[in-house]
Amino acid sequence: MEKDLTHTLQNPDTVIWKEVLRDCLPITAGVIPFGLTCGIMGSSAGFSTFEITFMSMAVFAGAAQFMSIAMISSGITSWGAIVFTTFLINLRHLLMGASLSPYLLKLSRPLQYILAFGMVDESYALTINRIEKKGYDLYYQLGVSAFLYITWVSSTFLGASFYRNIPNPLEWGIDFALPATFLVLLMPRLADRTALIVCLVSALCAISGALFLPGKWYIIFAAVAATITGGILERGSKDES
Repeated sequence: MEKDLTHTLQNPDTVIWKEVLRDCLPITAGVIPFGLTCGIMGSSAGFSTFEITFMSMAVFAGAAQFMSIAMISSGITSWGAIVFTTFLINLRHLLMGASLSPYLLKLSRPLQYILAFGMVDESYALTINRIEKKGYDLYYQLGVSAFLYITWVSSTFLGASFYRNIPNPLEWGIDFALPATFLVLLMPRLADRTALIVCLVSALCAISGALFLPGKWYIIFAAVAATITGGILERGSKDES
């Protein structure tokens, strides 16, 4: 298994860098402002540049890091409460991992661990979108995960290092680039009745959940509702055929 990982990492020529760069660059327009803001927020809360950068290196989960920083700065120091809260926020990763499991389970354990760690919303969206178009490619997912990881950690470091000289990047409105990019990835996938219904159910559940549910539960609510709806519709179409 270790030989599989070593062989993969020692053969950069096999990585489809042009495709990775082409797909990742538009997303960095949204990732960088959030990374800078995470660094600024962490430094303002009393974290050192090393601490906030190390958090990004070890956690690599924007929503979880923002929540952790907010909880610690408000006086909540119980690691149990912080870990449990961030676990709830990131429950959607269970669904993302399940959808990629047919491909990841064929790989060695070290590669599975690396790809699981590097799986964030953006890398998942790019990987699943490529699967629909060209099929799964290990090197593509590795490249996307590595590119986004480096971008996130670097932008967090810059935000923490120069937080006194950088205004809140989210006030620039650049953060809209991230949801806009996700919309671009989503639209081509709405090619049939099932996809349209699942998208509509997910959107309605997310909006209603954001209005009536506390915290980030609307994300889990929308993801579970979409999964159940998709499963029912696909089973129904198989029974008809």
